[in-house]
Parts: sequence; C-alpha cells; structure tokens
Amino acid sequence: MSKIMIVDDSPADLRFMNDILNLTPHAVTTVSNAQDVEGRAASELPDLILLDVVMPERNGYEVLRGLKRQDATRDLKVVFVSSKGGETDVKWGLRQGAVDYLIKPYTAAQVMAVLDRHL
Repeated sequence: MSKIMIVDDSPADLRFMNDILNLTPHAVTTVSNAQDVEGRAASELPDLILLDVVMPERNGYEVLRGLKRQDATRDLKVVFVSSKGGETDVKWGLRQGAVDYLIKPYTAAQVMAVLDRHL
C-alpha cells in the first residue's frame, strides 16, 4: 500500500479524486491549501503527490519548486493535475520536475494508469 497526497483548492475536484483513489488499497490524504503542502509532505512522505497547477496564492509550479528545495521532499514523485492541457503546458510541467501530467477532466481509468506507471 502506497501513500498518495492530493493537492487541490477545489472541494469538488478533491472529492472526485478521493472517490477514485478510495477504490484502491492506497492511503490517501488531501490538502486544500497550497501553503501547507511542503510541511505536510515532509511529515507524511507520500509515495505520490497529485498536484493541481492552478491554485490561488501559490500555483503548482511554485509548490513543486518548494518541494524540490527541501532535502526531505526533493525526490518525491509529483504528478501535475490541471485543466491547462496544451502541449506547452504539459512540456513545461514535466520540465519543472513532475513525473507525469494528468489533464482535467480525467477519468478513473486515467488516474489508475498514472498509479500503475508511478507506484
């Protein structure tokens, strides 16, 4: 069983992703405030973080850069989850250090495929 952290400012998106992941044997935690991610990730050390890109105050790119600066979280696997699905958006996200990119709206099958690739 792996630990998965979902980071999204949208309660509906958090609930949808959580509902999908609750069908798996993995332990799931949710974070709705981008300000809390680095501290929670350092204490929980998830095996995978599903990170929204477009959030108020700090976007997903800023959060990922913050994770990469800390020794404890530097090597965590991060998948960007975003409605920004253009080719340049995906390339930019991967260049920032994400291991994958999931475009909203997504299906449960797409989420499971991401888990299969990275867990």
